[in-house]
Amino acid sequence: MKKLYFMIITLFLSGCSASIPDGIEPVSGFEVNRYLGKWYEIARLDHSFERGLNNISAEYSLREDGNLRVLNRGYNIKKKKWQDAEGKAKFTGSSDTGSLKVSFFGPFYGGYNIIELDKQNYQYVMIAGNDRSYFWILSRTPKLAPNIQKKLIAKAKNLGFPVDKLIYVDHSLATR
Repeated sequence: MKKLYFMIITLFLSGCSASIPDGIEPVSGFEVNRYLGKWYEIARLDHSFERGLNNISAEYSLREDGNLRVLNRGYNIKKKKWQDAEGKAKFTGSSDTGSLKVSFFGPFYGGYNIIELDKQNYQYVMIAGNDRSYFWILSRTPKLAPNIQKKLIAKAKNLGFPVDKLIYVDHSLATR
């Protein structure tokens, strides 16, 4: 568990500002209550804070202060155990725009920008961090329909993300 916290801390220390990459806009018409609940990580760019983990999920819930609670969970393959990290997320502006900042350690925040969202059903989402080296695709289910995944990856490529470096997450333990 300490490794996961350290890795998340490293992410935010390396990018303490909560910004969005040039030329990319967060979604509008965002509805936080529809976003709450569990999401499965489908694909990501490599970072030390998730290296060695599979079956990664994130769960979002409302906090008493009006911000979001974020609970990230992944299975450490080498240690053969689950690891959790709890953080908080705040909107950087209006709550109907998918631009947030996330902290897992004190006052240090990183960008959490929703750049694509299934607004009809809230079943998939693409997220960018402060720059194009931070990128995730999440889904409400451990597997994303191939046509949707292909569409999202094409959009990410057009936005300048290095999609040839994506890691696709194993969710063989997702139902446990």
